[in-house]
This record gives sequence, structure tokens and C-alpha cells, in this order.
Amino acid sequence: MVAPRFESSALPGVGLLVTPFHSDRRGSFTKPYAPDALAAAGIDMGVAEVYWSSSHPGTVRGLHFQTPPTAVAKIVFAVTGRVTDVVVDLRVGSPTYGQHARFDLTPGAGSVVVPVGCAHGFEVVGDDDAVLCYLQDVPFDPATDAGVRWDSAGIAWETTEPITSDRDAGLPRLEEFASPFVWDAA
Repeated sequence: MVAPRFESSALPGVGLLVTPFHSDRRGSFTKPYAPDALAAAGIDMGVAEVYWSSSHPGTVRGLHFQTPPTAVAKIVFAVTGRVTDVVVDLRVGSPTYGQHARFDLTPGAGSVVVPVGCAHGFEVVGDDDAVLCYLQDVPFDPATDAGVRWDSAGIAWETTEPITSDRDAGLPRLEEFASPFVWDAA
């Protein structure tokens, strides 16, 4: 069996947790969360809650996060379908502040690691619905639930007229957002 590994992106602490994915005539089996592989990459993240979403083709969700004191780290993976998954660095002082990393997520592609201080969003691409699963290190807190507009971070979305929520359409633009997150190089 192949050992899980963490593949870093250009954004510090953001990357893809690549875990074994097995397919045979019955279907498939995978391990989307591997704390030992995360620890080897210097990431200490437990899981407090698990969520999933189902989205239609052409849907864009995000860019979401929670602010302090209940800021959240996430691990996100696709159960079905195909998405372009995006993480935006909101950590003031980070060498990659305002930049984003993109991941093509399908079942078996791995899990995207989203640290505290980063916004997360995705676009369903292809012809099928997509189901994403989210592992969060702290519980959801509606008082600190926040986001920035999906179309304000320089992301080249495939969909020209996406399906979005009223909430996402009303979020502040990235350039208007006063980030409470501070980069910690340690």
C-alpha cells in the first residue's frame, strides 16, 4: 500500500493530501484523512465536525471561512463528480496574501488542506453533480461565518454565469475585506 503524502502548493500550509485510492470491479475505497501524513508535513489538525454538500454543474460556492475566535481549518475531498477547488490566502503579512491555489478534485485525487486564514471555494465542472466532504477542526459558528465574493480574487472560473447563493453574491469583495488573520511564519 502506498503511504499518504502531502504535496505543498505555492501557498504556505495549503496543499493536497494524497492518500491511497483503490478501485476494482466492485467500486473503490480510499482514506481521505491521514493525520500521520499531515503531522509529517508540520500540520496538526484534528477533526471536530464533518459536512458534505451536493452541487449541480455550473455551481460556484465560496469563498468561505470563519473568523477568530473560531477560525477553522478544513480538509476537503470529492466523493462524486469533479470540481475546481480553490484556496485564497487571507493572512496579512503572508508572502502569498491574496493569491490562490487551484486543485482539480475528483474521487481519489486526494484531499485539499485549507489552513486557518484561508478562504475556500469551488466550482462544479463537467456534466455531473458533485458531492464534497469537509472535515473541520472546530465546530461551525454562525457568528463568525464569513466570506469574500467568489469573483473578486482573480480566479479564472470556467463557468461564465455560475449558479451561486444570494449569500455568496452579497459577500464583500476581497479588496474591501479587512482581514483579521495574521501570517505566522512559524
